[in-house]
Amino acid sequence: MSLFALKAILSGLLIAAISEIARRSPGVAALVASLPLVSIIAMIWLWRDTRDAARIAAHAEATFWYVLPSLPMFLVVPWLIRSGTGFWLSLGLGCGLTIVLYFLLLWLAPRFNLPL
Repeated sequence: MSLFALKAILSGLLIAAISEIARRSPGVAALVASLPLVSIIAMIWLWRDTRDAARIAAHAEATFWYVLPSLPMFLVVPWLIRSGTGFWLSLGLGCGLTIVLYFLLLWLAPRFNLPL
């Protein structure tokens, strides 16, 4: 089995586990999903593939800045759903907001010397 396939299987298992946990306990699944497991796994794979500490440091720092624009989605989607907006529209609007905020971050980053 190739290393890429192993990476894909392990990453997919993580997502599948979170969705199964959510069926039993949405709060516990949210806790597991909020852990930076994907970023940690990515850093492990990157270290294994490159042994480049500077690249990993840059990745970790950029990840911090990219997480920030995604956070409002986790407040907007439940608010919209509770306000009677359908799931798919709520999710779409939340994703749209995140995309707008990502572009805003990309526009602001050079002005504040943010390392993306």
